Amino acid sequence: MKKNLLKSLAAAALLLAVAPLSAKPKFRTVEKIKKSGTIKIAVFSDKKPFGYVDEYGKYQGYDVYFGDRIAKDLGVKVKYVPVEAAARVEVLQTGKVDLVLANFTVTPERAEKVDFALPYMKCALGVVSNENDYITDVEQLKGKTLIVSKGTTAETFFTNNYPEVNLLKFDQYSEAYNALLDGRGVGLSTDNTEVLAWAIENPGFAVGIESLGSLDTIAPAVTKGNETLLNWLNDEIKAIGEENFFHADYEATLLDTYGADYEDTLVVEGGKVQK
Repeated sequence: MKKNLLKSLAAAALLLAVAPLSAKPKFRTVEKIKKSGTIKIAVFSDKKPFGYVDEYGKYQGYDVYFGDRIAKDLGVKVKYVPVEAAARVEVLQTGKVDLVLANFTVTPERAEKVDFALPYMKCALGVVSNENDYITDVEQLKGKTLIVSKGTTAETFFTNNYPEVNLLKFDQYSEAYNALLDGRGVGLSTDNTEVLAWAIENPGFAVGIESLGSLDTIAPAVTKGNETLLNWLNDEIKAIGEENFFHADYEATLLDTYGADYEDTLVVEGGKVQK
């Protein structure tokens, strides 16, 4: 009996010792990334003009333009990994990617799970709707169905602040927009930058609520504890900010969509947020 008890205690102690090790987040340091010759970056594949795959199968967009520069300055190749909004934290924690550049809005809840670098863009929430059922005020949404993507700030905002709004949730942005086109909701909410772009490309739809909630920032995210990559990114954002890199990024990828009037409203240069 005593011998069996000792064995049980020893087994339990071993499990306790191993458990923290198995739960430790996986990440690669800058040195390991350079040694491998490739950095893995998570981006959206269906969120034009920020991250999308063009007709030739090539990744394009504001985030991709930035990702290309990161790889160049690290002296490595880049492998883009498509990600859904709700999986952005998971792909970092499981080591599937080194970095997330997927229109990732900084929130206190997310900052507990990942480490955010300096911001490179500003945004708020917006709501796009059919012009025949035009939504210009949140009060119009009460008791109606609003389309959102899972794991987004829009989902969190409406869940916490407007529980009387019925949320229809999708994993992918393309699914969410198709649902709006099919009339399965009176509107769709996500970052105002995206709904403005989508409305321009889809006649009959308009953004009646251009800014909702607080002004937020978008930033690169790395696995919690990956200090070498986080520090490198912060130094990189400051350095390329000296050459107005993010304004050049905007002009190359977003200007045709938003025009020059939105440039200083959206761009954060060198990590310094100008309100």
